[in-house]
Amino acid sequence: MTQYTTQMDAARQGIITPQMEIVAEKEHFDVEELRELIAKGQVIIPCNKNHKSISPSGVGAKLTTKINVNLGVSRDWKDVDMEYEKVHSAVEMGAEAIMDLSNYGKTNTFRKQLIEMSPAMIGTVPMYDAIGYLEKDLLEISAEDFLKVVRAHAEEGVDFM
Repeated sequence: MTQYTTQMDAARQGIITPQMEIVAEKEHFDVEELRELIAKGQVIIPCNKNHKSISPSGVGAKLTTKINVNLGVSRDWKDVDMEYEKVHSAVEMGAEAIMDLSNYGKTNTFRKQLIEMSPAMIGTVPMYDAIGYLEKDLLEISAEDFLKVVRAHAEEGVDFM
């Protein structure tokens, strides 16, 4: 049974996680020094336990700069297959993060497939998704409604928001 809930929690307990080992290897970095930086809040490893295909990356002090690619479906761009092609190309070119800016249609269907197929960290902007997800006008969305969308993204495997 896991003794921690987050990478920071593990780091503060002195635990080196498999994700920390992967990041340390990618960064050519001492894993104990990485753990210390995570414990101090100077490095993060956005790595949702529900994102099964992820290859963890670290962000923060003393680490390399990460490449982020923005994409998504919208009222003006509905070609989901083209967005998946962009994901494949981005990953092949070394992108460590994909920011899903989808705000139209079946965003959760697109996002779930994105999380399933991508080894890159996945980020979202829950407010972009809230209108379609909740089927409400923006002015009708309450704090509780918004948190429902945030929770859904986390449960789907989104790594950062």
